[in-house]
Amino acid sequence: MIRGLIKSILIIYMFSVFSAFPSQKLVLTTDKNLQDKFIKAQKLLSKGESNSVQYKQLYNNLHYYPLQPYLDQQRLKTNLSLTNANEINQFLAKYRSTPLDWPLRKPWLRYLAKKNNKLLFLQAFKTTVNVELTCYHLQFQLAAGMPKSVILPQVTKLWVVGKSQDNACDPLFKLWQESGYRTNNIVWQRISLAANGGSHTLIPYLTKLLSPEKQYLARLWHTVRRDPSAITNLELFPNNDARETDILTYGFKRLIWRKPDTAIHSYEKSQHKFTFSTAQKNQITEKFAIALAAKNHKKAKEWLAKLKPNALSKSMLQWRLSQTLKQQNWQQLIIDLKALPNQQRKGLKWKYWYAQALIKTDEVKRGKYLLEQLATERHYYGFLAASYLRTPSNIKDQPLSFTLAQKQQIISYPAAKRAFEFYSLGQFRKARSEWNFLMKQLTKKEKLIAAKIANENKWFDRAIFTLANVGYLDDVNLRFPRAFETAINHYATAQKISPEWAFAIARRESSFMTDANSSAGAKGLMQLMPGTARELTKEKISRNYLLDAGNNVQLGTRYLKILLDKNKGNQVLATASYNAGPHRIKTWLKNTKKIAADIWIETIPFRETRNYVKSVLAYQEIYQYNPKQVSRLFERVINMKIGAD
Repeated sequence: MIRGLIKSILIIYMFSVFSAFPSQKLVLTTDKNLQDKFIKAQKLLSKGESNSVQYKQLYNNLHYYPLQPYLDQQRLKTNLSLTNANEINQFLAKYRSTPLDWPLRKPWLRYLAKKNNKLLFLQAFKTTVNVELTCYHLQFQLAAGMPKSVILPQVTKLWVVGKSQDNACDPLFKLWQESGYRTNNIVWQRISLAANGGSHTLIPYLTKLLSPEKQYLARLWHTVRRDPSAITNLELFPNNDARETDILTYGFKRLIWRKPDTAIHSYEKSQHKFTFSTAQKNQITEKFAIALAAKNHKKAKEWLAKLKPNALSKSMLQWRLSQTLKQQNWQQLIIDLKALPNQQRKGLKWKYWYAQALIKTDEVKRGKYLLEQLATERHYYGFLAASYLRTPSNIKDQPLSFTLAQKQQIISYPAAKRAFEFYSLGQFRKARSEWNFLMKQLTKKEKLIAAKIANENKWFDRAIFTLANVGYLDDVNLRFPRAFETAINHYATAQKISPEWAFAIARRESSFMTDANSSAGAKGLMQLMPGTARELTKEKISRNYLLDAGNNVQLGTRYLKILLDKNKGNQVLATASYNAGPHRIKTWLKNTKKIAADIWIETIPFRETRNYVKSVLAYQEIYQYNPKQVSRLFERVINMKIGAD
C-alpha cells in the first residue's frame, strides 16, 4: 500500500515538473524536393533500374535524407545473391532490430535456405515466429553438430499446434518422430488444439497416429467438432474416462449456443454416467450461464445462481449484474455486490450500481455519498454520477508542457526522423513501424515529449496511443484532439447532427487513424463498411475513396444522421446501431421492457457494443465539456427510457 502511494506521488511529481516548462510548438518542415527524389528513386528500383545513371544521381542527392537507407534495403531485396552477401550482412548488422532489418533479413534467410548455405544462414538467423525459417534453423544446427537432445525438444513445440505446419519442417518432424518424441499424449494434445479453434480437417490425419484402441476417441472428437448434438447419444461414449469427458465438456460448451434446452437435458443426464472434474463442471456451468443469459433464456437466472460471486470472471459478473438490473431487484443487487472481492468492489461500475441500489432501497444519503466520490472521475460512470447530483462533470485536465530544446532532442533520433518523414509522405504503415521502434528507445518522459510532437504535427493517433501506453491520461487535448476539425464540423453541421458526437465516434472508431482497417473490413476515420458506403452512394466505392478523410467523414456523418432518424432522434440507440447494426438493436428493443437508459446500456448483450456506447457518450461529454454547466448529454441519458412500449 505504502509503496503504491509513494509510486503515485513520484508519478504526480514527475508530470508536474513537466508542466513547469514553457510550451513551444515544434512543427516539422519537409523538403518537398527531396521527397520527390526519394519517390522517383523508389519507382526506379521497382523497375529494376538500380544501375541506371538517373537512379545513381537521385541516390547521391539523398545522402543526408533520413529515408535513404530504405533505398539500400529495397535494392538489396531485389538483388539477393551470394555476391552481395557481405553488403547484405553489413546492412543487417548496422540496422539490426530496426524496421529496416526484418524486411531484408527474411527474404535473405529464405534465399540462403534455398541455396542450402548453412553457414551464412546460421550467421544471419535471428529468433523469429516464422515457422519455416525456425525449422531451417534447427535443421542447420543439427547439421552443424548440435546434439539432438538440444534440438528435438524444441521441435515438440512446433509440432503441437492446431494447424498444418510448413513443408520445410517435414524432415525435422520425421527425425523427431523416429527418435520417439511423438507419443499418444502428444498426439492427443494436437487433436485437442485442432478441435478447439484449430483446423478440424487435421484430425483424420492425427487419428491414424494414435494407437488403434484410442483412435475411436479422435474420430468421436471430430464428429462432435462438426456436430455438437452428437453428444446427446451417450452410447458413443462407452468408457467413463478422462478423454471422453474432455470431449463431452467441449461438446456441451458448443451445444448450449445452438440448442440450449437439449444441452441442459443432456448434461443433467450425462452426470449419472460420467465423472466430470470440478474444473470441467465449472467450465460447463459458466458457459451455460453466459449462453442462457445472452439468449434471455428462462433458466438463465438459475444457472447464473450456480456460480459463486467471489469466483466469477469479469464476463460472468457482467451477466449476473445484467440479469439483476433487468429485474430491477435492487435488494439482490446489494447482496451480490457486497459478496464481491474487495478489488472488484473498487471498480467504478460496481460503485455506481451499488450507489443506485442504495438510493432505490431508501438509503439515499449513503448512495449520494458514493455518487459524490464517483462524480470526480473523468469517466462514463463519473459523468452519470455528476448528472444525477446535478453538478458539472470533472474533466481533470493537466496539460503536458515541454521546451523546444526537449522536443528537438527527441526529433534528433534517426528513428524519429524516419517516422515523421514517412508520415509526411503518407506511408503510414512504415511510419508507425519506425515510431514503435523509437518508443523502445525512449524513457517515459521522452515518450510523452514524442506524443506532444506527434500531436503538434497532426499525427493524432500516435499521441493518443502513446499517452495510453505510458499511462498518462490527464492531458485531455492530447487524448481527445479536434482532429480533422474542418471536415467534421462541416459535414456534421450539414447533416444537422452534433459535431461532438461525430468527433466521439471517430475517436472511438479509429483514434483518428485515416488508414484504419478492421478485421471485418471497416475502413477509415469513422470505420465505414464498404457495403454501407455503397448503400449510401448507390455506386461502387474504392478502398482509396474510403481512406480519404474528407470522404469518410462525409459518409460517416450521413450514416449517423440516417441512424438517428431511424431511432426517432435517440442518440444512444443510434450509437449502438452504428456499432452493432440497426437490425440487432431492433431485436434487442423487442425483447426489453421499457427501462432507464443507464440500465439498458448496462444490459446490452454484446460486450463490444456495451463498451462502445459508454465510450462514445463519455468522449462526447469531453468534447462538449462546459465547466460551469451540468452535462446536458448525460442529463438526457438519466431521464431517458429505452425499450418496447
